[in-house]
Amino acid sequence: MSQEKVYHILERVRSGELAPKDAITMLKLEPFQDLGYAKIDHHREVRQGQPEIIYGQSKTPEQIIGIAAAMRERGQETVLITRIDRAAADQISAALDMRYNELGRIGVIGTMPEPDGDGTVVVATGGTSDMPVAEEAAVTAEALGNRVVRLYDVGVSGIHRLLYNLEPIMTARCIVAVAGMEGALPSVIGGLADCPVVAVPTSVGYGASLGGIAALLSMLNSCASGVSVVNIDNGFGAGYLASMINHLGSRPC
Repeated sequence: MSQEKVYHILERVRSGELAPKDAITMLKLEPFQDLGYAKIDHHREVRQGQPEIIYGQSKTPEQIIGIAAAMRERGQETVLITRIDRAAADQISAALDMRYNELGRIGVIGTMPEPDGDGTVVVATGGTSDMPVAEEAAVTAEALGNRVVRLYDVGVSGIHRLLYNLEPIMTARCIVAVAGMEGALPSVIGGLADCPVVAVPTSVGYGASLGGIAALLSMLNSCASGVSVVNIDNGFGAGYLASMINHLGSRPC
């Protein structure tokens, strides 16, 4: 249940169209739905401003279909599913008409919202190899109502590529900087931009990168102010945080 639907229920009570006891019943029915293998948190959008999102990894396609179908039946307009492979996506798409981004391993069921954030979210990568994580972040941000600009392969080994794109960096409301190897990109962007930078270390790199730990530590030790760091390969978490930052001025608390 969205905040808008709660407001609508309260307005109906105020106008006399709906009895208070009936409104209480409607709200009581919403907190969660027990499917046996999953308990769907239908009140999450009321509490946090965004509905529950399905983490698809380790779930069967049948479980994902059941969860997503229940969300749609309760009126959730956009259902986001992360970390699903092509085989699972084909099965889900056949049942629920899902749009699948294979590079980001992320799918969307229902309608994509019109952007209603305060500005633009930029998603930048150090290299092409970082794009799967970046696409997870970008699609997440788009599904949460943000205008997204992608700047891919603009890493510090050819820093002129980044400097060529100063205009979107300087005008962004939030920037997601995705990089592996030594993870230097967020520090450079953080020294150029006047908005928050969400740093995403990836597991891309040679042996001493230690599966992304080297990039993670570099980002945690960034000398640039205003840089926050999410977990290794966590594009979803970065896209979600960027959306929260981009909506700080446009949604009621």
